[in-house]
Amino acid sequence: MFEWMAWTTPVAVFFSCIVLMLFGMTVWELKSPTSMRKGFLPIETTRGDRLFIGLLSAAYVNLAFVGISGKLAEWMGLEAEPSIWISFVLSMALLALILRKG
Repeated sequence: MFEWMAWTTPVAVFFSCIVLMLFGMTVWELKSPTSMRKGFLPIETTRGDRLFIGLLSAAYVNLAFVGISGKLAEWMGLEAEPSIWISFVLSMALLALILRKG
C-alpha cells in the first residue's frame, strides 16, 4: 500500500511527531479551551490556528531542504547530501516558535 513512499526513519519520526502533537493539542483543548491572542503573526490566532500554520511551515521547510540538499552538497563540496535530520530539527524549532510566540 505504501510502496510508493520512501519510509525512512526521519520521515516516520516526523509523521509520528505530527500525530502526537495533534493528539496532545486535542486533549489540551478539551481540558483548557483556548482564546484568541495576537503574537508576531499578523492575525489573532488560537492554539489550533498556530498549530496548523506551524505544521504548514514545518512541511515547507522539509520540502525546501529536500529540494536544495543536492545543490548544498555540490556547493559545499560534500561527499553526500546533508542529513534530513537537519531539516527535521529546523522544522520542529520553527513549529515551536510559532506555537509559543505566534
